[in-house]
Amino acid sequence: MLVAVLATVFTVTLAVHLLSTALAWPRAARERGPDAPARPPVSLVRPVCGLDVFDAETLASSFGQDYPDHEILFCAASANDPAVALLEKLIADHPEAQARILIGDDRISANPKLNNLVKGFAAARGDWVAMTDANLLLTPDYLSRLDATRRADTGLVSSPPAGIRPGNFWGALECAFLNSNQARWQLAADALGIGFAHGKTLFWNRDLLSAGGGLEALARDLAEDVASTKLVRGQGKKVRLARTLFGQPIGKRDFDEVWGRQLRWSRIRRAGFPAIFGLEILQGPLPPLLALAALVGHGTVPGPALAAFAVLWYGVELALARAHGWPAAPRDIAAMLLRDALLPALWIVTWRRRGFTWRGSVVGA
Repeated sequence: MLVAVLATVFTVTLAVHLLSTALAWPRAARERGPDAPARPPVSLVRPVCGLDVFDAETLASSFGQDYPDHEILFCAASANDPAVALLEKLIADHPEAQARILIGDDRISANPKLNNLVKGFAAARGDWVAMTDANLLLTPDYLSRLDATRRADTGLVSSPPAGIRPGNFWGALECAFLNSNQARWQLAADALGIGFAHGKTLFWNRDLLSAGGGLEALARDLAEDVASTKLVRGQGKKVRLARTLFGQPIGKRDFDEVWGRQLRWSRIRRAGFPAIFGLEILQGPLPPLLALAALVGHGTVPGPALAAFAVLWYGVELALARAHGWPAAPRDIAAMLLRDALLPALWIVTWRRRGFTWRGSVVGA
């Protein structure tokens, strides 16, 4: 009986890992669906708060979009925000763009990003509104790729970020969490038709969001991506993910920074989708590895199976990273190993309390 249970644990967890990797494999870019209306006017809305290392590059990528009818709205809570001077220069350097800066802080929630976005959503003239974080590096076809993803049943197009350009080992650890772990699961879910929103990119059907309560409705959960998923599904529509992800330059990190960010996201998942989060303890190689080690100890399978398992598990993950163009050097493999060692601890610590502090604001405590 014990051998059967161990064999089942090993087989199921390994099969899920292989299946999720296969589902997350790069897919050909979608052509705009035949049931989707003609390309509508689009508003690109980007909230800023201070200046990070890569912001000059990522904010500049807002310009030069190949989408025919679009505007660019930058949102800052204060005119004294250091990002404002950079934005003024970028707008002056691109006089052909329909771009402007909106200043003001509308307190609709404990979420400072939502408060910053209110004025942008109110001023946007597009039928579809792309709310895009400042630290995302946009390709010239960013808006076109989002538009190509929508269908008649689409209420929201989203995309988790792909961590790129890690500057040290802790940056590589951040990428290991973002890419072949979190992005893999999100891409796999989307391939099964159950996409989940990610706050880096929220490409909204404006009328649907307004009908669902507007930005105020996105404050009902700890994070806007969880609330967005629930709002879209509540109106009988789907969240769809862009076929390929957009890069977020990571640079240098320290361990505390990576751990704190992952703990915050973990608490968001726990609060938003507790049943799914409960199963996260089964992700990673630890459950199948322990089951396999017990089978080896029992004499059911030979000892070399442990090495073969490790090669298979990380081999397919490395292949997925290389197929997507994600970091996949030896340092990144070491980061994957550390990530997987941290996953059980992260899951346990998440249950200790609910809220978190983000950009000086206490959320959900």
